[in-house]
Amino acid sequence: MNISIKIPFAIVCTGTMLVIGCTNLEDKVLDRSTSLPSADAGNLESLLNGVYAQLNSITDQANAYALLEHPSDEMMGPTRGTDWDDFGRWRRLHQHTWDATTVDVIGSWNQLNSGVFRATQAAAAAGSNTNVQAQARFLRAFFMYHIVDLYGQVPFREADASFDDNPRVMTRSEATAYMIDDLNYAIQNLPATLNPGRANRDAAQFLMAKIYLNRAVFTQDPASPSGPFTFTKADMDQVIANCDAIINSNRYALEPKGEYFDNFHWDNSTLSKELIFVIANEKGAAVGNTQNRYRMSLHYNQRPDGWNGFTTLADFYNSFDAADERRGKAIPVMTDSLGLRAGFLAGQQFGPGGRPLTDRAGAPLTFTPQLNLLYSREADGIRVVKYLPDPSRLDNGGNDYVFFRYADVLLMKAEAIHRGGAATGGATALSLVNQLRTTRGTTALATVNDAALLAERGRELYWEGWRRNDMIRFGTFLNPMDQKPNQSEAFRTVFPIPQQALDTNPNLKQNIGY
Repeated sequence: MNISIKIPFAIVCTGTMLVIGCTNLEDKVLDRSTSLPSADAGNLESLLNGVYAQLNSITDQANAYALLEHPSDEMMGPTRGTDWDDFGRWRRLHQHTWDATTVDVIGSWNQLNSGVFRATQAAAAAGSNTNVQAQARFLRAFFMYHIVDLYGQVPFREADASFDDNPRVMTRSEATAYMIDDLNYAIQNLPATLNPGRANRDAAQFLMAKIYLNRAVFTQDPASPSGPFTFTKADMDQVIANCDAIINSNRYALEPKGEYFDNFHWDNSTLSKELIFVIANEKGAAVGNTQNRYRMSLHYNQRPDGWNGFTTLADFYNSFDAADERRGKAIPVMTDSLGLRAGFLAGQQFGPGGRPLTDRAGAPLTFTPQLNLLYSREADGIRVVKYLPDPSRLDNGGNDYVFFRYADVLLMKAEAIHRGGAATGGATALSLVNQLRTTRGTTALATVNDAALLAERGRELYWEGWRRNDMIRFGTFLNPMDQKPNQSEAFRTVFPIPQQALDTNPNLKQNIGY
C-alpha cells in the first residue's frame, strides 16, 4: 500500500509560511497581506469552520496520527511482500530511526502549524466576540498541544504580522504557558453545555488537565528531554481540579458494563455518554474519517474490505484479561451482518453469515500474534476494529471521531492522585482505576502503581492517539519492544524539526540529537 502525502499548497505556502521553503512562486501567488479578516458574523463563522476543518487532518493514518501511535508499543505497520513497504516509512517510526526528512515528521508539522495559524487568524478577527474568540483559542491550544508534545518548540506568527518576517519561536515552556493562558480564557467564556462537536467548557478543562499532567515533561530541560521528570503537587492539583469540574457537571458517565464500544458506534453521538470533544459526523456525510481506522487494519477479504495494514503487538494484546470487554466482542447487527467483531481480531476470521474467510491464496484467514516488521505474510498480526462499521453505510458512517472522552478524565485524576495530588470526593487512584475496570467487565486490582496505571490507560484508550504521550510520561517510551530490540536514544522523546522548516526560518533550531 503506497500512500502519498499531499500538503495543501495554499496553506503551506501562503497561509502559515512556517513550514517549508516555497520556491519559484510568482508574487501574485504569495499573499503578503497583513490586514486582518473582517469581523462580520458570516466571515467569523467561515474562519472558525476552517479551523474545525483542520481537525480532519489528524484522522488519516499518516502524519500526526502516525507519530502518536507507530513509535509506541500498541501499533506497527509490517511490510507484506510489496504491500506497505512505502520506502520503510512505517518501520522507521516503529524502530525510532526517523530523521528530519521523514515524511510523517514533515506532514504532521505542516498540518498542526496550519491549525495554529488558522486559529490565530480567527481569534484576532473575533475582537470583542468572546464566544468566537474562546472557540478559536481553545482550538489553537489543541493544535499547539500536539506541536509541543511532538516537537518541543512552536513557531508562531501573529495574525497581523508581515509575511516578510520570520515567525518567532516559543520554547516548550513558553508554549505551555501560552496554551494555559488560552485555555483560561476559553474556560471563562465557552458555554458549559453538552455539545461535543464544538469547543465547550468541558473540552477546555479536559485539555487543561492534560497539559498540567504533562507539564513536567513539557518544562523539562531540553538537554535531557527524556527525564527524569518532577511532577509537582501544584500541577497534579490542577489536573484534579479540572477533572472534578467535568465529573461534577454530571453531563457524562462511563458507558455501562457491556457497552464500551458504544463510544465508537455509528450512533455514538446518541448512545455514548462519554464524548467530550469530537468531530461530529452525519450518516452519509461524514467529514471525520472514521472508516480509515478500520480499513487501515482489516484484510482485503473482510467486510468491509480493508488495506491489510496496521496491527497491534502481541505483548499489548496479551495485557488484556480474557473477560475484559475492551479486548473484543460481537456487536449486534454488525457481527450478524458482516461477520466482524469489535476490538482485537485474532484467529480465524469470518464473513457474512459466519462464513470462514480465506486469504488471497485460499488459505484460512487466521490472524496470528507473530509477525515480522520487514517481511510478514498477509494474515500475520492481530488487527484492531475500534470504530464500528455501519453495515448500511460502510463508506460513510455516522461515527463521531473521538478526541476527548470521559474515561480519560477518570484516569487522569487517578494518575494525578498517584503522583501526589490531593484526593477529592473520597476517590483514590485505586478506586478510580477499579471503577473503570469493573465497568469494563474485568477484575478489580488490589494495588495500583506506575505500571498498572500505564497498562490501564493502554487498555482503555488504545489506538486513540495517547499511547506515545503516556509512555514518555511513565518513562517507558525508549524501552525495547517487539521488532525494536534496542533501547532508543534519549533525544527520541521529541521528533526533529523538519529540515525544510529550518531552512526557511532561522529562528528555529534543531532539537538536540538530530
